[in-house]
Amino acid sequence: MPKTRNVLFLQSSSELYGSGKIILQVLRVYQKEGFNPIVVLTGPGAIQGYLEKENIPVYIQNLGILRRKYVNPQGLINRFNKNLKAYRFISELHEKYQFELVFSNTLAVIVGAYWAQKNQLPHIWHIHEILPGPAPLVKLLSKMLDKSTAKPIAVSHAVADHWQGFLKKAQIEVIHNGIPYGEFLEFFPNAKKELGIPESSIAIGMIGRINPGKGQLFFLEMARQLSLKYPETHFVLVGDPFPGYEPILVGMMEKIQQKSLEGKVSYLGFREDIPKVLASLDIFVLPSILPDSFPTVILEAMAAAKPILATQTGGAVEMVAEGKTGFIIEPEDLETGVSQLSKLIEQKDLRNQLGEAGRNRVLSEFSLEAFEERIKKHLWEHLEKN
Repeated sequence: MPKTRNVLFLQSSSELYGSGKIILQVLRVYQKEGFNPIVVLTGPGAIQGYLEKENIPVYIQNLGILRRKYVNPQGLINRFNKNLKAYRFISELHEKYQFELVFSNTLAVIVGAYWAQKNQLPHIWHIHEILPGPAPLVKLLSKMLDKSTAKPIAVSHAVADHWQGFLKKAQIEVIHNGIPYGEFLEFFPNAKKELGIPESSIAIGMIGRINPGKGQLFFLEMARQLSLKYPETHFVLVGDPFPGYEPILVGMMEKIQQKSLEGKVSYLGFREDIPKVLASLDIFVLPSILPDSFPTVILEAMAAAKPILATQTGGAVEMVAEGKTGFIIEPEDLETGVSQLSKLIEQKDLRNQLGEAGRNRVLSEFSLEAFEERIKKHLWEHLEKN
């Protein structure tokens, strides 16, 4: 009887945003290659249901996710204790499964790198973040990368360029995300009506987790100016707050009231029916104001044939072809943002042209097949070297 080849996957978030969607694709690649994934989530969430449907063993354990807010004496003590408990939990799982490899998804998960090193197991780190600071956190993570992972994966060249300069030994490989696009190619003729968006409107929307970097307030400022000039526009916000950032949502709702945008903006919260949401839009905006590594939602919007307006904060420039599939602006450049969106509002032919070009680009250059092939190759090369 062949030996079961168990791989431990550690996931920093249980929600179906970017990194969560990508880990599902990685898991399927490993299964196709004959490995048995065992997943530890830091908390319950939407991903858990998907894993259980696919009969992937899933465990819930606080993994002591490392974030900026913990870079202080009290926070570091808290993280040390959580990571110590997570380390012990993984050790107990290892007694049951005898892991052959550890895969940590996002740099926020640090316990896997340390545990794998102590247990002399190969470790793969999938980097989704660009982290400008604080300096002690960047230094800590760089040191752990160098010690634990010979060839980390980065989701974009922007991410790789950011981290490679801090590393002495590890050599980062860029593997652009790829996802199944079938749902985004579908036609949803009643999408606006079903989502409560005026059917005759030009709908401009953004999708993203509510946090300080995604730029929801910048989006609303563009909406204020554009709604005065173009009464036929309607604006759509999708996404819920990352825990601890609920005040940003409060600020969003206050701004909608203060700027008299109540009838012009729809806040839909978290949605699982993203293909339908995108179908309801005429223009997609990702107004990130802090580094955004490789926002998968742009790939989804391109697959849905939507023209893109995004900010030059990271991986978006690797997806959006300037002037061909959309426009790239500087973060919080209100004047340029309004100007470029005005072109798209006024010119339906331009919207259609950029949208179709975006769909062709994403299907040819960011395909799921290409992603799977590169993940598979990286896996076997990593095991051969270890």
